[in-house]
Amino acid sequence: MRRKKSSVGATILVLFFLVLIGGVVYLANSPIFERNAPTIEVSDRLYWNLKEPIRVKLRDDSGIRSYRVTLNDGTSDFIVLEEQSSAPQKEVEISVELPRAGWNRRSSSASMRIEVTDASNWNLLKGNSISKTVNISIDAVRPTALVLTNSYSLTQGGSALIVFGANDENLKSVYVKTSFGKIFKAEPFYKEGYYATLIAWPVQQKRFRAWVEATDLAGNIAKAHIPLFVERYRYRRSNITLKDRFLNGKVADLAMMFDETANLSDPLERFKVINEDIRRKNEELIHKIGSKVSDKLIRRWSVKPFSPLKNSKKVASFGDHRFYYYKGKKVSEAYHLGLDLASLKMADIIASNPGRVVYSGYNGIYGNMPMIDHGLGLYTLYGHCSSVDVREADDVSRGEVIAKTGKTGLALGDHLHFGIVVQGIEVRPVEWMDAHWIKNNITSVFQAARKMIDRRSE
Repeated sequence: MRRKKSSVGATILVLFFLVLIGGVVYLANSPIFERNAPTIEVSDRLYWNLKEPIRVKLRDDSGIRSYRVTLNDGTSDFIVLEEQSSAPQKEVEISVELPRAGWNRRSSSASMRIEVTDASNWNLLKGNSISKTVNISIDAVRPTALVLTNSYSLTQGGSALIVFGANDENLKSVYVKTSFGKIFKAEPFYKEGYYATLIAWPVQQKRFRAWVEATDLAGNIAKAHIPLFVERYRYRRSNITLKDRFLNGKVADLAMMFDETANLSDPLERFKVINEDIRRKNEELIHKIGSKVSDKLIRRWSVKPFSPLKNSKKVASFGDHRFYYYKGKKVSEAYHLGLDLASLKMADIIASNPGRVVYSGYNGIYGNMPMIDHGLGLYTLYGHCSSVDVREADDVSRGEVIAKTGKTGLALGDHLHFGIVVQGIEVRPVEWMDAHWIKNNITSVFQAARKMIDRRSE
């Protein structure tokens, strides 16, 4: 009888210890006892202009219980933030600002120490703690930015060249910014501290203003106005009546090639999708390819007038705003962003300037379309080709045959759709086909810029 009682007691004791161990294991692995230290999201080294606050993000799974931020100007400590939270948050974003008094403004360096504790019950209910020290370089001086020379005028839908200087010990970025939000990347030019860029005024934008913007690592910004004479241009409006033969022929054939229209039966709906949605998709590809600019220093850059098709006749202009009607009702609209040229059937298309082929394929409404990079953000494209004789990554020479005219894509007759793109924006081909315009707006600007840079370097 005594053995039986002893055995039951031992079993109860074992069960007690098992439950106790299980409870300890459970508590040790429960969220309230999490053992991961908080994270402090801020760079190990910062540049600070003393004006904008330093942004720091704190994260922890159990929540941030407390934090302290201390700044040191090389001589004294300043506790600028200290918080003890009764309702811990998993994510806390703090802004560190300059102390109101006592800071040594002559100091060129500083440090910031961040101490954080989470809301975990680990470490005898004290939680997990972490600290981080950040080294800070003080820079309250703006970069210098100066426009040296530029094309005198810029026409709506056209291009211009800007050459400027920008300097700062901690220079981060330099570019030309526009009133409609487009940023034009600048390429290092001729000597250190100088830059050149082609800019463009989109045909759809009614107004244009541009300036050079230079930013340093501390966030200081310098701006320099570009003194361009801007000229509005009235582009042609075309009213086009759609014919059933076109809708049930060319458009129907094209519709079978695209996922967006393959299952559409209404001819007008198919045309609208092709003319607007497919066109937008094709243009986005052109813009993406034509937006790349090199980071390499360029000492000289020049182009000859483009003349891609010998003995050709213009059959459609750049910038036409086309409105399409069917039985008197408007069904769609689009801008024609190239120059249509025609001569003989399947005529040779010539590369007027050397460059590298960056695209050679079928691009929707543009059909077979090679695209060439000529440097400085200038690209040419050749649409509706019957055949293409170059491949992507090929280097082409001036005078080389790159393709033959055709009517692939959204084209009825054999012709060339010739487009010029400046950093992702289609521009007026007639400017780049005019030797006089190139001399006045490109060649002379570069010549003047080199002379000015040489004088400044003496």
